[in-house]
Amino acid sequence: MSSTIRDLHGPITLGSTGLTVSRIGFGSSYGAPAAAYERAFHEHGVNVFYWGSIRRTGMAEAIRHLAATTGRDRLVVALQSYDRTGVLMPLFVKRGLRALGLDRAELLILGWHGAVPSRRVLDAARGLVEAGRIRYLALSGHQRKTHGALAADPRRPVDVLMFRYNAAHRGAEKEIFPFLPPAGGPGTIAYTATRWGQLLDPRRMPPGEEPLSASDCYRFALSRPEVHLCLAGPADAAQAAEACRALDLGPMNPDELERARRIGEFVYRSA
Repeated sequence: MSSTIRDLHGPITLGSTGLTVSRIGFGSSYGAPAAAYERAFHEHGVNVFYWGSIRRTGMAEAIRHLAATTGRDRLVVALQSYDRTGVLMPLFVKRGLRALGLDRAELLILGWHGAVPSRRVLDAARGLVEAGRIRYLALSGHQRKTHGALAADPRRPVDVLMFRYNAAHRGAEKEIFPFLPPAGGPGTIAYTATRWGQLLDPRRMPPGEEPLSASDCYRFALSRPEVHLCLAGPADAAQAAEACRALDLGPMNPDELERARRIGEFVYRSA
């Protein structure tokens, strides 16, 4: 990937998976209606749908309809499992796919791991890949050093790394990004771009400073060439449209990046 990002409209390849993904993806947990997801797909090319911890009906309806009317292969659907035993994972995946009317998902996210998952968990996940229910494996968590070690390891047991990155939490710049290989590396997904809404809150800003917008937060993350995809969690159609606005505005310029960092540092110190 080029060291300079000039446009966010076009899709990108999610690392060594070969999956073609939009730069913004949507999570299911916050309640946007089906029409908002479908509009984002048709008008902005948003094709990544994360059927996550809290499963709202709007996303399920959108996935079912889009898969039936536009072609299943245009969608990138992610499921998540917090199972630490490997025993419940196949049942979880089966139920998730049934709810979405699908026979497979592109990603299974092994959720909230501080270290490399146990052999039992990895074996269960690989079994789902071998069975054709899942195409690729992802790992999410807050321990950036674990992600950095996996980024540098050509034998990594997962295909995609999912980590927190925003204007207030920039540790990935030192602990993950430098270890990503220039080619053949894992896909990367950034989440909590708004820092749970704190970067949007006027009460948390430095004196005299206006808060960032949600689209600013997504643009900040996507201005890093190491970030393939940034997740958004819209609660309504307006928030979905605001996330898509980031694609229209494109990456931040140096002045915008400096302002976002200044706000992020203040929010982080005062939290």
